[in-house]
Amino acid sequence: MQILKDILTKLNVSETIGEHTKRIEGIVFDSRKVVKDSLFVAIRGTQADGHRFIDKAIESGANTIVCEALPSHFETTVTYLKVPDSAEALGLLSANFYGHPSGKMKLVGITGTNGKTTTASLLYELFTELGYKTGLLSTVENRIGKQIMPATHTTPDAVSLNALLKEMYDAACDFVFMEVSSHAIDQRRIAGLTFAGGVFTNMSHDHLDYHKTFKAYIFAKKRFFDELPATAFALSNKDDKRGTVMVQNTAAAIHYYSLQSLTDFKAKILDNSLNGLHLEIDGQEFFGRLIGTFNAYNTLAVYATAILLGMEKTETLVALSRLKAAAGRFDYLIEPQRKIIGIVDYAHTPDALEKVLTTIDKLRKGTERILTVVGCGGDRDRTKRPIMAAVACQYSDQIIITSDNPRTENPLTIMEEMEKGIPGDAQAKVLSIADRLQAIRTACRLAKDGDIILVAGKGHENYQEINGVRHSFDDKEILKQELMS
Repeated sequence: MQILKDILTKLNVSETIGEHTKRIEGIVFDSRKVVKDSLFVAIRGTQADGHRFIDKAIESGANTIVCEALPSHFETTVTYLKVPDSAEALGLLSANFYGHPSGKMKLVGITGTNGKTTTASLLYELFTELGYKTGLLSTVENRIGKQIMPATHTTPDAVSLNALLKEMYDAACDFVFMEVSSHAIDQRRIAGLTFAGGVFTNMSHDHLDYHKTFKAYIFAKKRFFDELPATAFALSNKDDKRGTVMVQNTAAAIHYYSLQSLTDFKAKILDNSLNGLHLEIDGQEFFGRLIGTFNAYNTLAVYATAILLGMEKTETLVALSRLKAAAGRFDYLIEPQRKIIGIVDYAHTPDALEKVLTTIDKLRKGTERILTVVGCGGDRDRTKRPIMAAVACQYSDQIIITSDNPRTENPLTIMEEMEKGIPGDAQAKVLSIADRLQAIRTACRLAKDGDIILVAGKGHENYQEINGVRHSFDDKEILKQELMS
């Protein structure tokens, strides 16, 4: 419980009706979750406008309303606060309500199109290995020390986020590593948080269903760095053409990492195989268990972040060498008799798919073929669908277009939109099989000795979402059954 006046710090209130002495038992933005003495924040969301539910919130017991537009009538027992941005207010109020836990730990945010989960997860594993109590907020899972909690969004809503951070602080976490999505930045879910650092991985085509333009997508990512405090660090990938743009207006201390140019943190690939990566990092040889050039960048970003957080160089490299990739990220198995390699990867953008396929191509030693099973999610960015198919065709010997998470769309429609990206001379090597199980099974039956099968798009997910229902479905388990049985 808090007193209203004590949680209004930094809140931009343009008009107040009522007292600031209300007892606040909790903060909610969903009227269905209101209980007695709740503070209800009316947010204009993508699906509904919370202002329509102010009366319902009051009927359910809310004693304070935060909104962008005051209602036409007022309840005398309720306090109303008018703000210019309700989503921003929700973040600030949540941070205040839970006692600003982010500022009491070292919170580092990782953003970019690809590599967020791997980088955040590796940082969590690394700092745990180094002996620190560590928190993780990621697409795959949330962790408080060794305690694991399923994740429902890349970045939780502001209330849930601050509640989780409070739990992490109460559990004596020293460091917290967090994926920061463009949606979360744009929707102000991270408003009110204090970051010790921010990491930029890379930028490519994604989420245009939400942001509408690539420029808006870039701006959303950049805003995270624009708002970092002067006490923080901003670590950016200089090899990405937007690496310098991301940090050009930040107040934080700027650092760069690179494989291709001279920067604060530099790495060179000495060898890349299924056994792992042999790198030279800041002049010191390093062997890690991750595979591929994209993971060389992830490894370097993790190393650089650790050094910027005060870790010792050699100890960090030794601990980092023992770590493996996050679930569903270049997750592979080898069929022992025919030496067929099966790979599951979360690659669901053209850039991520290209990086995985070029890595696989470099791992080929001779005539081994690449068979790619790929789809696109429903109710998401439609413009990338033909591009995904084109990328698969460019680097694969056999492509099977299939269903991903169709959600509320017809999977056949999604597949037809993907098929528009197939070049004329590639038609013969493409199959379209809507049933994802049958698609994976077909790839396994078409594979010959030594071939490589990539099942892309869903990675760690253990479900397939169809018309609002999540059905049990695990790409790796199916691949294992088909290849190993």
